[in-house]
Order: sequence, then structure tokens, then C-alpha cells
Amino acid sequence: MDLPEPRLDWALFLDFDGSIVDIAPTPESIDVPETLPPLLAALREALGDAVAIVTGRPIEQIDGFLGAVVPAVAGLHGFERRTADGAIVRPTLPPHCPRNVRVSLREFAARHRGVLVEDKKFAVALHYRLNPSLTDACRDAVNAALAGETEDWQVVEGKFALDIKPRAFTKGTAIEAFMREAPFRGRTPVFCGDDVTDEDGFAIVNARDGVSIRIGRAGKGSATRAAARVDTVEELLGWLTRIAGAAEASTSATGTRA
Repeated sequence: MDLPEPRLDWALFLDFDGSIVDIAPTPESIDVPETLPPLLAALREALGDAVAIVTGRPIEQIDGFLGAVVPAVAGLHGFERRTADGAIVRPTLPPHCPRNVRVSLREFAARHRGVLVEDKKFAVALHYRLNPSLTDACRDAVNAALAGETEDWQVVEGKFALDIKPRAFTKGTAIEAFMREAPFRGRTPVFCGDDVTDEDGFAIVNARDGVSIRIGRAGKGSATRAAARVDTVEELLGWLTRIAGAAEASTSATGTRA
């Protein structure tokens, strides 16, 4: 499926790493283009503020990279959410928060060069992009650390990263929650993501007859629910720029904002 022509009745949901910014060797070393915040602001203007970031990062990290340009953010794969009017929605943690998992993974990382532990406060991730040969060892370490905690917590495997997060929440549940609220309610959802962790979001958007877009190819041996695909972050940003420009074109044609 080719990327559709822009429409101004969309509700736009954007993954962060690998979707609107290129993936970097470490979580903190990403480069946010100077053009990205103005583009996101223009998208909000075009779509009546119906734009949200849906990410595995904590909300506070997104604010650190983007400032206040996008109020609506779902962080930690949907576990925490900030609505368009600024309210924070964050449920009580499951009863057995795996503090022992953090200790176990830090010990593992200390023994293996190129492995990083990212403590997200309400979740934890093991990154091994700097040493991809350790894929199997990292997977085994995470599964061993989580043993006995799988009723409430699950492992989500992404691009050279393993996220341990509350089982009840996904990017799909976050999109569903946003779609019940203004300014997203009544619009057609669009979700752009690049990884296995975005597949739940694609499924929800497809069920609502929306637009699901994968950036890059699915990994070897895996499939995607996304109906459309672009090759690169740059290509997606070009398409998003067209959406932002559609409102200006409509205004020029009619003399009023569509």
C-alpha cells in the first residue's frame, strides 16, 4: 500500500526512536533535527491538536528532547499517558514490581561489554546495540531475571533492546485511550512505528479502519500488521511535512481553515 494522500480528519500517533528520529547507539545519544519541533507544531495546527507521541521511553525523556511541542504523550509502552490537556494518567504498579530484575540485569551488564541497562523507573530495558553478538545471551539473562514475575510483567523484544514492562499496557491500549478523548475522538487514527513494539498499535489502528505505517522492514522471520511502509525516517518526515502543508493549501484554496 502506498502512503495515502493527507487528510485533515486524522488523529496522528507517532513512535519516537526509529520513526521520527534515527536510532542511535545509546538511548541518550539520539540527534533531534532542528526541523522536527516546528514540524510537530505545524502538524498539531493542521490536525486540530490531534497529535500524540506513543513511545517506549518515559514521558519526561520525550519532554527533554522535544520540549512542550507535543502535550499528548504515551510513555513506557502505554503504562503512563499525558492527555492533550496535560493530565497525567498512570495506574498503580502491579503488586510485585521486579526490583530484583534491575539488580540482576545490572550485574549482567557489568560482565558484558557493550550492554546497557536503562532504568525507566516504571520499567527497565536492556540494550545491546553496541554488541549485537550478545543477542541470545541478553535474551537468556532477561528471561532468567524475570522468572516468577511473568504474571504482571512481560518482555518485549525490539531492535537490539529488550523491554520489561507491565503486561496490561501496550501502545495499542494507549491509542485506544486517546481515541476516547478530545481532540482525537471521532477522527481516523494514523500510527507510524518501526519496531515489534509497535505492532499492537498497528492492530488497533487497522481495526478502526485507520492508517498503519511501518518505517523500515520487519526483522528476518517476522511479519508486520502495518498496511503501508516507508524505508527511512527521512521519508516519513517528508510525508508528515505534506500533511502539515495540506492545511495551508486548504486555507489558500478556500480562504478559511478546513
